[in-house]
Amino acid sequence: MIALKPSSETPTYTIKQVADQTGLSRQVLRKWEERYDIVIPQRLDNGYRIYHDEDIRLFLLMKRYAEDGFALSQAAEMAKSQKNSTISSNPKNTYLEDTLSDLLRHGTNCDELELNFSLQAAYHRLGLEHYLQQIVIPFLQQVGDHWASGEWDEYQEALSSLVVRDQLVQLRRNFHYREDSPILLGACLPHESHEIPVHIFLLQLMLKGWRTAMIGSTPAPGAIQSLVEKIQPAKVLLSASTTFPFEKDPQMIQELDEFAGQHPSTEFYLGGYGAFIWADRLHLQHIHLLESIDEI
Repeated sequence: MIALKPSSETPTYTIKQVADQTGLSRQVLRKWEERYDIVIPQRLDNGYRIYHDEDIRLFLLMKRYAEDGFALSQAAEMAKSQKNSTISSNPKNTYLEDTLSDLLRHGTNCDELELNFSLQAAYHRLGLEHYLQQIVIPFLQQVGDHWASGEWDEYQEALSSLVVRDQLVQLRRNFHYREDSPILLGACLPHESHEIPVHIFLLQLMLKGWRTAMIGSTPAPGAIQSLVEKIQPAKVLLSASTTFPFEKDPQMIQELDEFAGQHPSTEFYLGGYGAFIWADRLHLQHIHLLESIDEI
């Protein structure tokens, strides 16, 4: 691959070269720049964008977090947080750093009991909102990093993820809400296995006053439609972290879109990295494509 060489001798790349290295289309790269400020490319006199190695790294990080199931806005913030990841020495940040270090050590040792204890202690100290943002999401970020780098094996990654998932499930079940709160149903699409981000989204929405229900990973065909008819939620959040649901069953999302059209009193949303990548091929009429939890 030929890189442009400015006077500083720092390698620079065209948007086509960045697309080749990241596997993201030029259209996606531009959207991520404009909507999430993931990178700010330099411009040549002719207006062409030029990128650096750090820009490519940030795009790849955002892509990986999005593929892990995080909303694009969250994936962007998680990637950008690694650009300047120094932690100040105030007591709160020292506590966060120590807790994340403990969690990583317990995960490395496959110590399920200590993982549970450390997570519960952090929740009781920080409260739900800060617990999710400052402990759960960063820890999952570290789990993904160690898995991707080969530092952790499959069991270490799976055990740590399972402990986090079980804690999030318990928090949702024990959450106190008003009986007249509107219901929001969160569901992975059939053939989709990333459910932890959906639990996080639902807890964040419960903080905003929603009562939630959940269909976990790889639901059976028709399960989403059946539960919608039973509980009649005000909104439905469908999640596709990968493109596999659309590749495996091309008609599935069209059937859900038709179903959404038959239930106008319920708003349907579709989010996740897989949905974003597949968006131009979906042609949805009744399901809204979702990029941020704030749109709900």
